[in-house]
Amino acid sequence: MGVDQTEPGMPADPVGRRVSCDGERATVRYVGPVPPTAGLWLGVEWDNSERGKHDGSHEGVHYFTCRNPKGGSFVRPAKVSFGVDFLTALQQVYQIRALQQVYIRSRSSSGPQGLRRSPHFVSSHRAICLAAAAHTIGLKTPYFSLAAAQVSVLAADFESRTSVLFDFCEVNGPGAEGEIRKTTPRVAWLGLSGTLLSCWEDMAAIAQQLDQLDSLQLSDNRLRLPSDPSAHCQAFCNLKVLALNRCDLTWPQILECAPMWPQLEDLCVEDNNITELQRPVGVLQSLKSLNVSCNPVEQRSVLSLAALPRLEQLKLMKIGLSDIRFDDAAPGSQTALFPALKNLNLDDNNISEWRVVDELAKLPCLVQFSCSGNRLVSSDGNPKTVTQILIAKLGQLVLLNRNILRPEDRRGAELDYIKMFGEEWLKAGGASQLSTQFASQHPRYQSLIDKYGAPEEGELKKQEPFALKNQLLKIYFVFPDDAGRKPIEKKLPASMVVQKVKGLLYRLLKVPAADLKLTYTCNKKVGTEFEIDSDLKTLQFYSIEDGDQVLVRWS
Repeated sequence: MGVDQTEPGMPADPVGRRVSCDGERATVRYVGPVPPTAGLWLGVEWDNSERGKHDGSHEGVHYFTCRNPKGGSFVRPAKVSFGVDFLTALQQVYQIRALQQVYIRSRSSSGPQGLRRSPHFVSSHRAICLAAAAHTIGLKTPYFSLAAAQVSVLAADFESRTSVLFDFCEVNGPGAEGEIRKTTPRVAWLGLSGTLLSCWEDMAAIAQQLDQLDSLQLSDNRLRLPSDPSAHCQAFCNLKVLALNRCDLTWPQILECAPMWPQLEDLCVEDNNITELQRPVGVLQSLKSLNVSCNPVEQRSVLSLAALPRLEQLKLMKIGLSDIRFDDAAPGSQTALFPALKNLNLDDNNISEWRVVDELAKLPCLVQFSCSGNRLVSSDGNPKTVTQILIAKLGQLVLLNRNILRPEDRRGAELDYIKMFGEEWLKAGGASQLSTQFASQHPRYQSLIDKYGAPEEGELKKQEPFALKNQLLKIYFVFPDDAGRKPIEKKLPASMVVQKVKGLLYRLLKVPAADLKLTYTCNKKVGTEFEIDSDLKTLQFYSIEDGDQVLVRWS
């Protein structure tokens, strides 16, 4: 229902519309009075819930609903912006850039104080500052005449433009019908992140006028789902690349929208609300690249993506993954799942079992793999040995952790792997009658023997622990919740279990071990905090190295 417009600039149907207020984005959920105050109020739900004050209630009256109990506020209409249409935004952005160029020329002509940096490399935010500065100092008339001429040239140039960037501009819709097609008909790459678009229908109305659109950046938006997604497939019929990062979407919502993108090849949905993946049925079948990183994904649901017939690249960074299994294939065999997958990124997960790597070796086309920031360790505690084992276990790799593998790298890793586990191989029966257990733990070992020959007994590497002096780690215990407590430095054996570490801390702090919560940070991943979640695992298991910090908290 429409609202009596008593405020200038407010649309007739503001509920559900996106607004900007003090640099933050929000969605209007209510329009009307909020007694006992006088006048009109907008009830908004903030994208950033920390910006809000309540759940849509005031003095016991519930005016609107927020998903977050502190995600709502009431604001006056004069405080918010409902944005502008596509072409108005286009004119504003490029007029600012034109004025920016004029200002730079005026400064350059005034002497050594002139700016030397090309205007093409200055951001639109910088351009706004320059425009404001130009207004403040008062450019002379000839320069303003030049600016007007430049704006005219830029307007004429819109017709040949192939890319338009409106990230975090207040675009709210297409504007007059057909005008985008007349003004920017050749645009193929469009950036509309963090805009004031409210629904997919408005986005489709823009895309419908861009026949060559193949790449679309829509991150940091909150688009209302379409009532009939199939009705918009023509608008996005040429779309190949789509980014929907930080849009608060679930996987079912993405699948609901997917009929709009019949030719999509590259989909990025990082940092959304994706918890469980379902199999795409009849949609996303042309997808070649998918990025689901930084989502709390249920790991068993990852296999729901396995039937995508053309998927070549899959990014699953920071999803908490610790296990994956392809039960359709025996160790050393190839799985029928992920038939086209060439590039897999599992950085910053919780993988600690080598069995997971053996499962990945079943992928028939895997040639690029990244798994830095996980918990894989070797018996000698050396990260370089971990790399050698990865190369040996994954026989088709050409790129590991973004490093190209040369033939000599592979040969050296595989020969070392043979020597490393040669003694176990002999004890397990060797070439005569190899045990099933050894074969399942080392699926490639026999093929490497066939390739290089069996190891001589003198070549075998004994799996012996380091001498104690080499196992001692210098660890700094810090107390983030107790600012007055100084860090404690200790030298501890890498083989020490977490339970004993907590016993040591109990003696130092007089805090029961059961109340202690431990995490650690390392110099290699500054800013990342890793959980220590098992009292029975060793410091070496968690890849804690000399000089690392263990963060100690207690309840």
